Amino acid sequence: SGAARGRPSLRAQVRQPMASDINSVIEVVTRVGGIAEVGPDQDIFEAGVSSVNALELLLELESAFGVSIPDEDFVSARTPRAMHELVSRLGGEGA
Repeated sequence: SGAARGRPSLRAQVRQPMASDINSVIEVVTRVGGIAEVGPDQDIFEAGVSSVNALELLLELESAFGVSIPDEDFVSARTPRAMHELVSRLGGEGA
């Protein structure tokens, strides 16, 4: 009977850029990368993110934080902390 409750549309939530903080970056990395967890200073590829997921991760980070990330910057940002710093430097939401 919880179905009668009105909830915000998931689609509306996804399209809104979120605040750039380390935990939100970690959430995107684990969700898109298909991994259970990753530490802020852990190499995402060593944690299990595949190169196949890397492009999807780049696109999701851009969408989630409202930034355009140059490929050369993305490939050198191999940890969630480095990704967070990159998004913040590029002027991502909440940076």
